[in-house]
Amino acid sequence: MWLFLFLVGQRIAELFIAHFNKKWMLKHGGVEVESSHYFLFIVLHTSFFFAVFFEWFLVRDGILWLSPLLVSLFLILQGLRVWCITSLGRKWNTKIIVIPDEPLIDYGPYKFVKHPNYIIVFFELLVIPLLFQAYVTAIIFPIMHLLVLMIRLPAEERALGGKF
Repeated sequence: MWLFLFLVGQRIAELFIAHFNKKWMLKHGGVEVESSHYFLFIVLHTSFFFAVFFEWFLVRDGILWLSPLLVSLFLILQGLRVWCITSLGRKWNTKIIVIPDEPLIDYGPYKFVKHPNYIIVFFELLVIPLLFQAYVTAIIFPIMHLLVLMIRLPAEERALGGKF
């Protein structure tokens, strides 16, 4: 149960970080764009935790058999997640906010991949349910993430290209 509570707490903390970063970005000339699809992320991630909990706690009686491989993958993903957030610093957000004329971040994981956080989230949506033996959730939610990204990535590309 401690791992599940940690994950929920982590996501709530990230929403607070995003909120404070949004305020800072708007104060420094940032513009929030293409927000009409944001609710899809809320629905996806909220239902993800309900699905993991339902499948693990209610179907599997809360039994948790931690696999060393899955725990290792989880820890690597957490490190990569922190690397993404710290690389963007005050510019990290769950929403699309652009500060005009600011250069794009091109260091940290962004030196190698344009949208590393979405890759990491894809694998989290696979690995986290597997940690909880929530196999149906591990199949459904990475696919749902890819579907939401079909809307999100073009929106981000337009915003980053100044076409908003």
